[in-house]
Amino acid sequence: MSSMENSTEASELRLLGLADAPELQAPLCIIFTFISLITLTGNLGMITLILLDSRLHTPMYFLLSNLFLVDCVYSSAVTPKGMARLLTGDKVISYGGCVAQLFFFVAFASVDCLLLATMACGRHATVRKPLHHASTVTPSVGVPMVVACYVWGFAESAIHTRFTFCLSFCHSNVVHHFFCDIPPILALSCSDIYVNEMVLFILAAFNVFFALMVIVSSYLFILFAILRMHSVQGRRKAFSTCSSHLTAVTIFYGTVIFMYLQPSSSHSMDTDQMASVFYTIIIPMLNPLVYSLRNKEVSNAFRRAIEKMKLLCST
Repeated sequence: MSSMENSTEASELRLLGLADAPELQAPLCIIFTFISLITLTGNLGMITLILLDSRLHTPMYFLLSNLFLVDCVYSSAVTPKGMARLLTGDKVISYGGCVAQLFFFVAFASVDCLLLATMACGRHATVRKPLHHASTVTPSVGVPMVVACYVWGFAESAIHTRFTFCLSFCHSNVVHHFFCDIPPILALSCSDIYVNEMVLFILAAFNVFFALMVIVSSYLFILFAILRMHSVQGRRKAFSTCSSHLTAVTIFYGTVIFMYLQPSSSHSMDTDQMASVFYTIIIPMLNPLVYSLRNKEVSNAFRRAIEKMKLLCST
């Protein structure tokens, strides 16, 4: 099947990208398998640590555990099929599989975007009133915010999926990407995609700029609060508290803006694929490291977990 009359007649698509050269497929498969194992171990390990240690049962770590869960899911929506394609050389994905992959990837990536903004508000409350943080950021506040992130993410994904797959496709069934994402799917359409591009731009811009506005506002208040601190140690602790989140925000939003907030005429398939690899595979692997390496509470919780395991093994 080399062409499609419309989306309803499509039975399969062919995914390209990453490596068409046979000699690169095996090394890339090994690399991505290794990264996926680190991603799953790191994110699920952090979730388990948060669940098992009662000292980490706080609203901020509740937000973090959701971030780790979302990273696992949206990375897993993309990487297994990509690794299987590198391993077997089978580039075909069913039409239904492509719809599902796009839906779940967009949904959880959107949730990730909003969770980072929600966490910025939590950081602000922590730095501004450290002694009253537990009474300010309570579960009655945190849980509805997280639920709202999921509701918006899935609603946005449903809109994108509906608008994308109601188009007519007649150029080809070859997707010049390593997974089903919106820009490369739109490139296959022979319909007028102006409305789709506007919907993509408006929703992505709302996600990104609303979230960034919340983050920048929160960190401006944080900066003012830090500058008012008289203790040098207090300032260092505040900066340390925020540095991991700022690192994650910079990496994630930088690649998302590059990928989705540029005109279709400016898209380069090779460049887009490199950006996509970064935020679908690399960022989910880095987040557990970013949030744990300089976090004394996590380090102490990990040490307590090791000590408990040693006690269990010795009895």
